[in-house]
Amino acid sequence: MKGRGWVLLAVIGLALALTGAAGAQTTEPPSGQPPTEDEVNAIAKNMYCPVCENVPLDVCPTLACQQWRDQIREKLIEGWTEEQIHDYFVLQYGDRVLAAPPRSGLNWLIYIGPWVLIAAGAIMLARLLWRLRAPAAGPEPPPQPPANGPDDYRARLEAELKRRDLKD
Repeated sequence: MKGRGWVLLAVIGLALALTGAAGAQTTEPPSGQPPTEDEVNAIAKNMYCPVCENVPLDVCPTLACQQWRDQIREKLIEGWTEEQIHDYFVLQYGDRVLAAPPRSGLNWLIYIGPWVLIAAGAIMLARLLWRLRAPAAGPEPPPQPPANGPDDYRARLEAELKRRDLKD
């Protein structure tokens, strides 16, 4: 009976811990103050301007970006998390608004591709170095004497020299 009591206490403690963590997540800002520019820009820096190409939302001076930052501020006042705000803008405008593409679908190639290429290059380099380091098949065999003997060789050499002399 004593062993079951400890299990019961552990289950009750775990349940209280989980409800305490869930209760800590409120929908209103804890201070009651509107979010600061730094809080808004912390989220906006991970997003791109819808009008300008490759300009982060937190530094873009356009009216559209100011409106987006105002929307982020409103969402923060409502208690939205950074992930929820990003999901909202992705749903409205697509993945192109995010600074980093989501890690799903073919986008995994962006994250894995360079590492695969580096590994393939390292393997090719290792194989090349292994071949260069490997010893040759063996010493070269000594030259074979002519099949017809040294006299035949001399005769062919003299004939070749005469033929060259006649051409010049």
